[in-house]
Amino acid sequence: MEILACPIDKHFPLEIFELSSKDEIVSEGVIFCSKCSRFYPIIDEIPIMLPDEIRDKNEDMEFLKRHRDSLPDKVVSKGSPWHL
Repeated sequence: MEILACPIDKHFPLEIFELSSKDEIVSEGVIFCSKCSRFYPIIDEIPIMLPDEIRDKNEDMEFLKRHRDSLPDKVVSKGSPWHL
């Protein structure tokens, strides 16, 4: 986490919200940029940190819908360029 920066505005440090983990490795969760309010999902231990133009909108929306009850409101309502 110390070396990650937002691909949009280069802000760091980023926040992490863990949904599940194994042996201190986050297997599913969210990385959140407090400057631009974007979220980046962590799926199967891999952070998906892509710029907006190459993100998969449908995948992001499904991820948010699936986890909306477990994530902070700032991620669910503001964390995507498309919003729920």
